[in-house]
Amino acid sequence: MRERRSGMAIEGVRPFFAPLAEHVSPRPDLQGAPPRVPTGVPDFDYLTGGIPAGSLVLLAGEAGAGHQEFALTSAVHLMLHYDDPDLHRFYLGSARGPFVYPEGVAYVSMSRSRDQVLDEMRGAFTGSYPEVFVRHLSFYDLSPTYFRDTVVPSSWASLPGPILSGNRPNGGSGEGPLRALADALDTSGPNNLLVVDSLTDLLVRQGIEANDVLTMLKGLRRRAKSWGGVVYLLLSQGVAPPAVEHAIADSVDGVLEFRWTTSPNYSHRQRSMLIPKFMPVLSRIPAEYHGRFVIRINASNGLVTTQYERV
Repeated sequence: MRERRSGMAIEGVRPFFAPLAEHVSPRPDLQGAPPRVPTGVPDFDYLTGGIPAGSLVLLAGEAGAGHQEFALTSAVHLMLHYDDPDLHRFYLGSARGPFVYPEGVAYVSMSRSRDQVLDEMRGAFTGSYPEVFVRHLSFYDLSPTYFRDTVVPSSWASLPGPILSGNRPNGGSGEGPLRALADALDTSGPNNLLVVDSLTDLLVRQGIEANDVLTMLKGLRRRAKSWGGVVYLLLSQGVAPPAVEHAIADSVDGVLEFRWTTSPNYSHRQRSMLIPKFMPVLSRIPAEYHGRFVIRINASNGLVTTQYERV
């Protein structure tokens, strides 16, 4: 049984599509459908009823546009289901489910250490966000394998501890980054929210062919269906050739795309999120909402949607 904890600050964020409701009935259009997992982003979950358990989701974005923040916000808000159910229901708003929940968070990093990721999160978010994240985290640092046989000095990539950090047995592979990634995912996959940071690292690494990455994604898409959680794949757009990016999108269940946008009505740029592909999600969204979400990211509430725009 998980210990219940509370104390995260709330900064007046409410879903804009529907008001907060303490008791809401399940969506009739989801009755009898495969189990769905909420993302923790209120308006997305309200419109879609969450995403199917076992989904492989590509979070693709321009630098700083919000794809990493989406993954971190989703992880924290889902774990609040265990730590602070009242606050979790607040972030769900009127999203009705029914929902199933991952048991924990597994973060698989190709090139960054656990301290790097956590220090960045502590610098970006305040309150209990980092603590909730760490409390449920199993971290897989594959950087020794990733940097092996590269120009990076071994002292830069070496770690004082094991490759695998968390409550699971030590793991790793001497057969290259793709094999190490597959082993980490197989170990951590069942009943968890997985974050893979990142496909970008794999695509720019010398000695790794894009075709091998695509083949692995197709296998992962099949494998993830038996795990019952959700897998988020981070990808920085514009690094791989367009044909490779299109092939990656074709190899996953869903794609969420994050961009910086400008408008004559604003003196500053803003972040937006689109859903170019996700059959079980797009089919649930009314046609008039097939556009883009305008998003913002703040230290107290993570990533939230602030309005909706037709495109």
